[in-house]
Amino acid sequence: MALTVFIPARMGSRRFPGKPLAPLAGRPLIHWVCLSAQAARGVERVVVATDSAEIKAAVEAFGGQVVMTDPDHPSGSDRVAQAARKMNLGPEELVVNLQGDQPLCPPSLVEETCALLLDDPDLGLATAAVDLAPDEAGDPGRVKVVLGSAGQALYFSRAPIPFPRDQGTPVRFLKHLGVYAFRNSLLQAYARLPQGFLERVEKLEQLRALEHGLRIKVAVVKDDSPAVDSPQDLAAIEPLLATDGL
Repeated sequence: MALTVFIPARMGSRRFPGKPLAPLAGRPLIHWVCLSAQAARGVERVVVATDSAEIKAAVEAFGGQVVMTDPDHPSGSDRVAQAARKMNLGPEELVVNLQGDQPLCPPSLVEETCALLLDDPDLGLATAAVDLAPDEAGDPGRVKVVLGSAGQALYFSRAPIPFPRDQGTPVRFLKHLGVYAFRNSLLQAYARLPQGFLERVEKLEQLRALEHGLRIKVAVVKDDSPAVDSPQDLAAIEPLLATDGL
């Protein structure tokens, strides 16, 4: 099934204003994310969903596709839902929400997340996670997820979960990666749901789905997809881009 990858992008990031247009190895950051998304198998189109005329101009300058959205969406998935409506996507079409700060996103991340929906016709939402070193679990910038026996998300948190009460207990921590694969019907239903308490407290949009009883399956992948959270991250990522040769 052909996939549409949406990359929500806005200029007003609190930690890194103007991040999508930050220069990285001669291109704006958003361009690298688009190139990574296009490399995944089955992707029919990559669309930037934004409320910024600056981002629109930059994306069109490198030949990318843009859909303009309202400025007041509470989350990236809400922005993507509006973009999917404006493109008249059908209810069973698969829609990927890929965060706009992942220039090194491996194609397999999109492919393995979408495979969960293709393998389970009753599933409407999937995401991904990767192993996290225990000494990094206390970082609130690295969102953790715990899973049930069938691979479903039980909870996401900025806190270290699960918490080992007894010292020396071996724990596997999983870091949530910023990709969501939706059936469009469920994406539109998600966007109609009110924000819940947990979503507002932790500032994690996926908690809205769990609070309202929606099932999220998680692909545990091998390769990380490091995000750009600060200007300092750009310098660390730039030589990796040169190695990948995109």
